Amino acid sequence: MDYMLGVDIGTTSTKAVLYDMKGKVIAYANAGYKLYQDVPDMAEEDPDDILDAVVSVMGQTIQKSKANPTEIKGVSFSCAMHSLILMDHDDQPLTRAITWADNRAAKYSEKLKNNGMGAEIYAKTGTPIHPMAPLSKILWLRNEKPELFKQAKKFIDLKTYIFFRLFGTYKMDYSMASATGMFNIFNLDWEPQALDLLKITRDQLPDLVEPTDKITGIDSRFGNLLGISADTPFIFGASDGVLSNLGVNAIDPGVVAVTIGTSGAVRVVVDKPVVDPDGKLFCYALTKDKWVVGGPVNNGGIVFRWVKDQLFAPERITAEQMQVSTYDILTQIAEKIPAGSDGLLFHPYLGGERAPIWNAYARGSYFGLTRKHTRAHMVRAALEGIVYNLYVVMLTIEKITGKPKSIQATGGFARSSLWRQLLADIFEQPVTIPESFESSCLGAAVLGMYALGYVDDLSAVKDMIGVTHVHQPNEKNFEVYRELLPIWIRLSEILEPEYKEIAEFQKRHSN
Repeated sequence: MDYMLGVDIGTTSTKAVLYDMKGKVIAYANAGYKLYQDVPDMAEEDPDDILDAVVSVMGQTIQKSKANPTEIKGVSFSCAMHSLILMDHDDQPLTRAITWADNRAAKYSEKLKNNGMGAEIYAKTGTPIHPMAPLSKILWLRNEKPELFKQAKKFIDLKTYIFFRLFGTYKMDYSMASATGMFNIFNLDWEPQALDLLKITRDQLPDLVEPTDKITGIDSRFGNLLGISADTPFIFGASDGVLSNLGVNAIDPGVVAVTIGTSGAVRVVVDKPVVDPDGKLFCYALTKDKWVVGGPVNNGGIVFRWVKDQLFAPERITAEQMQVSTYDILTQIAEKIPAGSDGLLFHPYLGGERAPIWNAYARGSYFGLTRKHTRAHMVRAALEGIVYNLYVVMLTIEKITGKPKSIQATGGFARSSLWRQLLADIFEQPVTIPESFESSCLGAAVLGMYALGYVDDLSAVKDMIGVTHVHQPNEKNFEVYRELLPIWIRLSEILEPEYKEIAEFQKRHSN
């Protein structure tokens, strides 16, 4: 039997899934790691913790499968975007991995957006100007940590770090590079204007490779630990977002992928790079012939976690005693509230926001509270607010790609029938939930199969995903949402000038 191992290096954990060449799951493992938030707006991880997790889940998956090492034909990678690690001249990390969620570069991205150069760079790179991007992070480091900046031999991301440790070479695929804000998506090379702005050279960045490129000769220490041959090809793969599209078979025109995990995104595949005239959407590479246009949101399932932890402590204790999920209890409570939460609206900007407003200072709010509203209303309004936000991203995408034909949805939310129905009702589209397990892992595996010639093209994924649920929009519900959405959108526009003021107040008075 031949197998392909898909590995997804995520924001909170790394997953590995071993598939046969028909996409059947053979074995799975996952390992989490700590997020460091020592000061306001910080979001960092230890790259060696993540290396340990990658090696651990690969080893566990291979061991669980009892596969012969010769049967593992390749290992292919997905990775979270926008991370930054500075490496010194001894090839040791000068920093932890600064993740997409780190907002400390907000002042510099705001200045760049306002001076005109940001729009010029976005038009070439397809990466919105925002503190998530390594472009802004490096600008912040150059200005606020100049001694650290001067010591840097290389500016790399997490996937490059993992491949460097496993193979001793600094390489980055087009897909990950296209999320840095420093990569020209039209000529597939580092963008001189971005490098000039940052005062770095292309020698300080990884060598560029195609997502389908492969490498062999894994360091014997890791090869022995994993029990795989040095001849086993490792495929560089792509970013988690674009591979999630592949993993749910949202790769044809008009097929939209909506993901809600800790964060969220709306994405659609196009056949050539394209940028949004307003600079609100990203354009990242899947391969050099397929590009993904979309918008990421900071506030997905993490908002639901906040609701659980801050508003429902008694229920959390009850759930632990009953050994059931608190989230299941909360969705059951929310299901009893009518669509629209009796006029209670929630803006889910608990961690700033990327798409659709691209404002790192954004803050969350409930609007329309009356004595009639209960905690149950607050749960449903929070879930609706997350989906409203994604819907506004979809409206922006429609201006470039046209109306969606269908929606493929994935992420932790897909376990909840309420969330699935909310998506169908607010988007007014049928929503299909594929049964494919860990869509970014499957996307990585299929890309690996394609790179090694086991499938003729990426459309082979359609026979691997299956379908678990199809939800049709409820006309009564979407009529309610049609009334509320314009109010929700106007409110976010009215509040936007105040976000910076309240964010700076909170920063000044934080303990």
